[in-house]
Amino acid sequence: MNLVAVMRAFNKGHGKCDCGKCKCDHGWYGDACQYPTHCDLTKKKSNQMCKNSQDIICSNAGTCHCGRCKCDNSDGSGLVYGKFCECDDRECIDDETEEICGGHGKCYCGNCYCKAGWHGDKCEFQCDITPWESKRRCTSPDGKICSNRGTCVCGECTCHDVDPTGDWGDIHGDTCECDERDCRAVYDRYSDDFCSGHGQCNCGRCDCKAGWYGKKCEHPQSCTLSPEESIRKCQGSSDLPCSGRGKCECGKCTCYPPGDRRVYGKTCECDDRRCEDLDGVVCGGHGTCSCGRCICERGWFGKLCQHPRKCNMTEEQSKNLCESADGILCSGKGSCHCGKCICSAEEWYISGEFCDCDDRDCDKHDGLICTGNGICSCGNCECWDGWNGNACEIWLGSEYP
Repeated sequence: MNLVAVMRAFNKGHGKCDCGKCKCDHGWYGDACQYPTHCDLTKKKSNQMCKNSQDIICSNAGTCHCGRCKCDNSDGSGLVYGKFCECDDRECIDDETEEICGGHGKCYCGNCYCKAGWHGDKCEFQCDITPWESKRRCTSPDGKICSNRGTCVCGECTCHDVDPTGDWGDIHGDTCECDERDCRAVYDRYSDDFCSGHGQCNCGRCDCKAGWYGKKCEHPQSCTLSPEESIRKCQGSSDLPCSGRGKCECGKCTCYPPGDRRVYGKTCECDDRRCEDLDGVVCGGHGTCSCGRCICERGWFGKLCQHPRKCNMTEEQSKNLCESADGILCSGKGSCHCGKCICSAEEWYISGEFCDCDDRDCDKHDGLICTGNGICSCGNCECWDGWNGNACEIWLGSEYP
C-alpha cells in the first residue's frame, strides 16, 4: 500500500488508515476503498465512464467496476495504474537486469526518463560525452535542439520520421535542419513528387527546372498571369488554392485524386465524399448529394439525412436512449429525437452519439480538418481509403501521374 493510495482513501472518505492499510467503511472495498459494493449505474453507463480516449474500456488492462477502473495488478506490484489503467510501468523493466529503467532513470506512465549520461528506451546505454557537449552537437544553426524536429541522443539527432509506412522520412540533416515537406505543394500528397514535379528539393528548398518558377516550382513561365493572380483565380471563395483538393496551374484547377468524380468544380469546391458516412452510404440512403451537401427525401432530415421526422417511441423511451454516461441528456449540448441526439448546430464542432465529442481535437493539415480526406469522428480522423496519418494527409494508394 503506497502513500498515494492512503491519501486517496482519506480524500474519498470511505475508510480509515490503520498501520499503512485501509480499513474500508461498509459498502466500500479496494486498496484505497475506492470501489462501492453496490452499484446504481447500468452496465452501459458504467462502461462508458471507464472508456479511455480511444474508446477502450480500462485500456484493456483492467476491469470496470461501477464506472471506475480496477487495474490488473494481481501480482501486487501496482505497476498498472491511472484513471483508465492507461499507465503500465512494466514497459520500463529492463529485460536483462529486471530493474526499472535499468536502474538509471525513473519511470512515468510506462516511459523511462534517464539520468544524465544515460539514454535508450530503458536507459540501457551510457553516453561517453558530457550533457553539455551532447547539446552543443545537436544544436542547429538557428539555435534549436535538433531544429525542434528530432531527439538528441548522446550528441546525435534522431529526426522524427512522419511516414507511417516506415520509409525514409522527410526530415534529415545532422541537426534535422532539412525538412523536405517544405518542397511539397498541396496536391503533391498524391505522389512522391517534390517541387510540383518541376524541380529538385535541396534541404527544403526547390531548385526549379527551366521554364518553371515559384517557391514550389508551381508556376510555368509561359503563363501570362503572375503567380499571385494565378493563385487568386484558383482560390475563389476558399482560403486555399483549389480548395486544398487540387493542383493550380496558370489560374486553372485540376481536382485530385484524378478520376474521382466526387471532387469537382471550378475551384474543386465540391466534395461529394462529405455526403458519405463511414460505411460509404450516401446521405443515409434517404437523399441525394449536391456539391458535398445532402438534400434529404421527404420525411428525413440531418446532415446525412439520418433522422426520421416521425418517431414510434414514447418521449420517455427516447430520452432513456439519449442519456450520456453521466445521466445528462445529450451531454447538455443537443436535443433528443427518437432516441438519437441531435447536436447543437451553433457549435459545429460538437458531435458523437451523445454530443460528447469535440471535433476541434481532430488534426488539421493545410488548414483543413482531416485534410479534407476523411471524416472527423469524436476527435479522431477516420481516413478514406488510400489515406493515412493523424490528419489523413498522407496518400498510400496508387501513385498518380
